Amino acid sequence: MLTVSAITHVAIRVKDIDRALDFYINKLGFSELLRLDRDGRLWLVYLRITDDQYLEVFPEGQGEDAPGADAVGYNHMCLAVPSIDQTVRELEAAGIPLYRPKVQGADGNWQTWIVDPDGHRIELMEMAADGMQAKAIARLRGN
Repeated sequence: MLTVSAITHVAIRVKDIDRALDFYINKLGFSELLRLDRDGRLWLVYLRITDDQYLEVFPEGQGEDAPGADAVGYNHMCLAVPSIDQTVRELEAAGIPLYRPKVQGADGNWQTWIVDPDGHRIELMEMAADGMQAKAIARLRGN
């Protein structure tokens, strides 16, 4: 069996790299970590989420929007936040509209959703101490 310790990155392709970087850096607060060129052109930008988690942003995407929620393939990424209420305030202050309002999900965690300029769906979630995931982890650990 494969031993995996973490998800290190999610990769997305965007139509307009400047628009995407403005959203992720200037509105969500990610930091640009590095850029890679290939054949004399920008190929990839790494954005820091944490010291060991990144968002890879590839330019020159084709089409107008990310595939819909029912399409086969990437559906969304979820970012953990310490306080969903603080997150909603920060999103409002940054002028980012909520795609889905703050709700307590079926798993017991608080969440809200946004979309980036290319239509990639992003869930922002405050993990609840008594949420389904926390209870399942406790069971797996024998607690």
